[in-house]
Amino acid sequence: MLVAARAEVKLPAIFSDGMVMQQKTKANLWGTAKANKQVLIVTSWDGKQYRTKTNALGKWKLSVATPKAGGPYTISFNDGQLTTLKNILIGELWLCSGQSNMEMPMKGFKNQPVEGANMDVLKSKNSNLRLFTVKRHSSFLPQDDVRGKWQEATPESVLNFSATAYYFGRLLQQMLDVPVGLVVTAWGGSAAEAWMTADMLKAFPDAKIPQSGDVIKSKNRTPTVLYNGMLHPLIGLTIKGVIWYQGEDNYNRAQTYADMFTTLINGWRAAWHQGDFPFYYCQIAPYDYGIITKKGKEVINSAYLREAQAKVELRVPNTGMAVLLDAGMKTGIHPRKKVVAGERLALLALSKTYRFEAVSGESPYYDGFKIKGDTAMVHFGRAPMWITCKNGFESKLFTVAGADKVFHPAKAWVVRSRIYVKSEDVPHPVAVRYAFDNYVDGDVYGCNGLPVSSFRTDDW
Repeated sequence: MLVAARAEVKLPAIFSDGMVMQQKTKANLWGTAKANKQVLIVTSWDGKQYRTKTNALGKWKLSVATPKAGGPYTISFNDGQLTTLKNILIGELWLCSGQSNMEMPMKGFKNQPVEGANMDVLKSKNSNLRLFTVKRHSSFLPQDDVRGKWQEATPESVLNFSATAYYFGRLLQQMLDVPVGLVVTAWGGSAAEAWMTADMLKAFPDAKIPQSGDVIKSKNRTPTVLYNGMLHPLIGLTIKGVIWYQGEDNYNRAQTYADMFTTLINGWRAAWHQGDFPFYYCQIAPYDYGIITKKGKEVINSAYLREAQAKVELRVPNTGMAVLLDAGMKTGIHPRKKVVAGERLALLALSKTYRFEAVSGESPYYDGFKIKGDTAMVHFGRAPMWITCKNGFESKLFTVAGADKVFHPAKAWVVRSRIYVKSEDVPHPVAVRYAFDNYVDGDVYGCNGLPVSSFRTDDW
């Protein structure tokens, strides 16, 4: 896009008036001008001058040193004609991606509201919170630019902005007291495969990579097309980290998701050349997908997908999972409690990235079990203050099975840091499951108020 009517220097849409740049780093800028032309760049916060020369295609790229949070500032670009970006803030910049539960705006979808959004939109004016939404675009070929514009948080702009991302950014801005920028690139119903490259998908032969001349049959599920159209133009943008809310489209192929999501995270980080930046994600919320059978046996797909998601934070460094086991809807795949999703992601960032030591953003997790007689004793990690339940010290969501692999409802109660589980129908327990179903309302928590994910001790 042209940022000034007569300017020779052209910048991608993400570099425009009102943008937020990551503080205290070397922040990348790039664009185009005439071929083999010198471009002079001046940053107003320190008056420093940078010079670069375009290549034979007219492309240029460099990085500028950013100060601690503040602004507004300007950046000028001069190749003989002057272009100036205005109202730039320096602060914390996060990329927000995924499918419909990331895309879902504060105004909700038709018949599907966001809880509390009306009052939150009313109170949302904040010039230190800046929003950018990437327009949907699906492409076989890597693109160089996106469509979108930077906006300050106002009731009008927030109304149409991602609710999960807004609540994440609002809490970050309040607690850090610095400008925060949010770039949302998300598409409802999108598969994880659509956000990956062909190289990333080599290990997953079921992902059919489109070939030249193919017709895109699904604009949001075809492998590589959203990476090319909505992520590739942003790669290299200097960010603090990523938040992600996706998985519902992969619920029926959960067996590959842990490996695939691990590959996606590592692939994005490799492409960015910015080290292992923080990558925080939501576990999909419970929803009644209905009974799905294979060879006459019931398959509880969404529980397996949640299980796959839970594996990733323990195998990939600098990641974290926001558990939403208590924030789903039985008859709605778009939960209303977006403030829960956004703020739990923010708690992960505040505690793990920004080192707020007084709070915790991580849920306890299943960490093994032992059998003693007719009772199973379940252990948990990340539970320094032990475990509690929604209604005191008992959970209604445990089942146990013996060697016959038939699960029965069980009595489950908390004793200090463990949960004891038993059933009169299973005198010799072999396996335990918690909340391992499509739809549940989780009732086991850490003392930090964060729910434990559904889990199973078996691999049946």
